[in-house]
Formats: sequence, structure tokens, C-alpha cells
Amino acid sequence: MSTGAIIAIVIVIALIVGAAVIAVSTGQLRRARMRRQFGPEYDRLVKQLGSKKADAELSARRRRAEALGIRPLSAKLQGGYSGDWTTVQERFVDAPAEAVSAADRLIWDVMRARGYPASERDTSLEALSVYHAGPFQGYRQVREVKLESATTEELRKALIRCRALFEDLVGVPAGGLNRRELTARSRARTAGAAR
Repeated sequence: MSTGAIIAIVIVIALIVGAAVIAVSTGQLRRARMRRQFGPEYDRLVKQLGSKKADAELSARRRRAEALGIRPLSAKLQGGYSGDWTTVQERFVDAPAEAVSAADRLIWDVMRARGYPASERDTSLEALSVYHAGPFQGYRQVREVKLESATTEELRKALIRCRALFEDLVGVPAGGLNRRELTARSRARTAGAAR
């Protein structure tokens, strides 16, 4: 065999190995990106459907969610909904189950205001998994709680999970709204309504 033929074989083998390495690393990068974006939802679907089908499902979900035209809230709406959240939290002391139910309704009101198709629950939940993956997992757990038979502790945890999704939907800074900010926003809204 000539030296040229050996060099050609080595080059072909190197190209094949290089292509294989690129293909594997590209797949790993794509999965890492999907896991970062979808969080626990990605892992849940991989267990349920397998890796390739989960990737395909979540990519399709992303495309459908992007077509919905979800928009951020105005500062005025953010303030109004934050005041409403204060009322929900205060209600928890006397009526925990009603407060969790009110929190769920408020979440759907915020979703509606942002352009989620609230009348199409499954489509909205899919979009939540795209744009709010972290808190969505907790909200999925809230939806499984039977409010009429839940303990106060279960309801407290449900309200905390609702708050995480609510803050993410409203666009509250990472530290959340503290009580003083919520009270000030609520007073400003009430004063504005009294005029």
C-alpha cells in the first residue's frame, strides 16, 4: 500500500471520528439546553417518552408557545396584581383552602392579561412549562392537592408554590415582593381608586 493511500485512510478515519464526536457533543449540548429551559419537565418527559421523543415534544411545545404572543404586564397591572396577591395571602389566615383557590384564580387572571389562552387550559399549561419551567413544576403539584381535605401545612405549601409561579408571571424581581412593598402598592391602588 502506498503512503498516499495510508494517509487518505487516516484522514477518512479522522473525519469519521471527528463527525461522531461533533454529533455526540451537539446532542449533549441540545439536551443540556433543554434541561436548563424546561427543568424538571424535561426529566419527567424523558422518563415518560424517552429522550428523542421528549426533545421533539418540548421543541414542538416551544414553537406553539412562541406563536401565542405572550406579553409582559405593564407596571400598572403588575402593581394591581401584586396588591391582589397581598389580599390572597392575608385571607390564608382565616380560610386557607379559599386562599389557595383564590391564588389559582389570580394566576389565571394574570395569565389571561399576559395573553395566555386561559380558555384552553392544556395549551396554557404547555406554555407555562416553556416560559416558567421552575415554578410550573410546583404549580403542577398544587393542582393535585385536594383542597377540601388538605391539611393546613399542605395548603401552606400549595400557596407558596402558587406564589412562586405568580411572581414569575407578574415579573417580580428574584427576591420577591416583601410585605412593605406589597402594602405600599395596595395602599397606592386603594388611594387611586378612592379619587
